[in-house]
Amino acid sequence: MKKRKRALITGITGQDGSYLAEYLLKKNYEVYGLVRRTSLDPMMRIETVAHHPNVRLIYGNLRDSASIARALNESKPDEIYNLAAQSDVGISFKCPEETMEVNYFGLGRLLIEAMTIVPKAKIYHASTSEMFGDTRPPQNETSKFSPVSPYGVAKLMAYEDYVRGYRKKYGMFICSGILFNHESPRRGEHFVTRKITISLAKIKLGLQQCLILGNLNARRDWGFAGDYVRAMHMMLQQKKPGDYVIATGVSHSVRDFVEAAAAELDMTMSWSGKGTKEVGKDRSGNVIVKIDKKFYRPREVHDLRGDSSKARKELNWKPELSFTELVRMMTRADLEMIATRRRS
Repeated sequence: MKKRKRALITGITGQDGSYLAEYLLKKNYEVYGLVRRTSLDPMMRIETVAHHPNVRLIYGNLRDSASIARALNESKPDEIYNLAAQSDVGISFKCPEETMEVNYFGLGRLLIEAMTIVPKAKIYHASTSEMFGDTRPPQNETSKFSPVSPYGVAKLMAYEDYVRGYRKKYGMFICSGILFNHESPRRGEHFVTRKITISLAKIKLGLQQCLILGNLNARRDWGFAGDYVRAMHMMLQQKKPGDYVIATGVSHSVRDFVEAAAAELDMTMSWSGKGTKEVGKDRSGNVIVKIDKKFYRPREVHDLRGDSSKARKELNWKPELSFTELVRMMTRADLEMIATRRRS
């Protein structure tokens, strides 16, 4: 009988970690997850896989080398997926030291322990489109990096010093997925996409009056997280490690996202005013969207749109869910969630 592969996922309780765990279980992996202890029950956040017989959760975090070593010794993984991060770009301006500690030094601790304990393990590291910053789209693997946030800076340093550096110096099999924005109903509720779908669902049900946002004109290349975790796995099945942009190749504005979610809820919208005075109204003339400057970032990335030609050619990867389908999925899920809470 063929030996079942083992994978260790840091950040397994997050959006990407949960989808990746499900995907690997379907491929008959043994899945181990590094879980940071919090007051929230991590089992509830990954309830679809937490009680699976082929899943084991290990407490630890990327700040603690001893816990990383323990996780590697217990799991003895063939593949390591480093998804743990301080992943909120806006928060990184307020907590730059924590962002650097986890997103940069955390990867260094993981690689140092892996070199000793599981030197043959293949490693995936989650990089980000925020590393491109001000660079004009479309952005691909050869585009200039020019991050404008502490989050982007930390991720770029991790990519240059550890991903590329350790691959070249020590011959480690480590891949970097330069993922553009990817969303799902499992996205954290503080991210703008979930803020939009949750707030509009509440407005639809009469539980909230208005959605307050920042820059409506910021454009992002939004894809489905479930599609993107397939690319992570594909990277580690290659003969040689590499770096890949993962994106849909189509960008939309925050305004587009609001309109698409509103349309799914049969809430026809119209806009009036300019700048911070702009408002969105429903068909009855009620103001349901307002702008507040406090939700603008200190420095904004205005337009991200990825060119994933390399991944499509070398990995045979392509996204399956369209922007419209993604927004529909998220909006319907949040409408059902809020309606269920209301009934209970």
